[in-house]
Amino acid sequence: MTERPDTTPPPPPLPRSPVNEEELLPQLVSHLREHRTKLRQEWAARIQGAGLLHAMTPQEMAAETTSVYDNYVEVLETGSVEALQRYARDLSERIIPRGVETHEVVGIVLLLRDVLARSLFEKYQRDFALLNRVLDAYEPAANRIANTVAVSFVDERERVIRQQQDSIRELSTPVLPVRERLLILPMIGVLDSERARQLTEQLLTGIRTHRAKVVVIDITGVPAVDETVANHLVRTVDASRLMGASVIITGLSPDIAQTLVTIGVDLSKMDTIGDLQGGLEEAERLLGFSVTRGDGTGTM
Repeated sequence: MTERPDTTPPPPPLPRSPVNEEELLPQLVSHLREHRTKLRQEWAARIQGAGLLHAMTPQEMAAETTSVYDNYVEVLETGSVEALQRYARDLSERIIPRGVETHEVVGIVLLLRDVLARSLFEKYQRDFALLNRVLDAYEPAANRIANTVAVSFVDERERVIRQQQDSIRELSTPVLPVRERLLILPMIGVLDSERARQLTEQLLTGIRTHRAKVVVIDITGVPAVDETVANHLVRTVDASRLMGASVIITGLSPDIAQTLVTIGVDLSKMDTIGDLQGGLEEAERLLGFSVTRGDGTGTM
């Protein structure tokens, strides 16, 4: 039996929506603004359901989600990445001190993107052709917003971390005036190249500020020193001498002492004393002060 060819005409194509491409974004922005309260509340509920922004109070969350929503829609309308970057930096400055993590920021922005996309789908689902065009206009803009916010937050977080690290380094390498013309620099923790560089800067500044003649650097709390740091320490001693101050190193551990010998550091350039007390006594002798011991004896 011979099969007859299918003569059923294909279904007519769906009529193209008369909305111009230039009108799509303004149209969807108008929709998102019209339903702002409902969509923001839905987004906030999704944030709570995902366990995000738990470090913020309900009042803080309400304020920030409202602000983020309005800025999000404004960027969709204007396409101004610069304005978004400024806002993202301001947002990051506000929420980082509250303990908000990077994954939380990325998460809430992606949740907002999905909430708004679902709303657009519900509005335009009866016109499939128009829905595709709306999503084609919305998705690149929404992804650009999410990427910009994430990058800005990470940049701000890294800036805060660097600032905190600098503060910690300053606290861990304090230059302390003990008496007239005498400074002490007690060091604690890992001594890497960056801290060694900062040590030199702080020490030279302290020598100039206090017109110091003798500096005692105590490294009792430093667990290890590598070749780069050891050589930097020698250069620090040389720089201090050029500014008219003698440097006494105290608190060398057996391991550090062996390391200095093994790597061939020129120890003739370093005046070393076993402990901090002995270093301070030597410093006072260099300054011409009387050194009084616990037994009541003293030297001039």
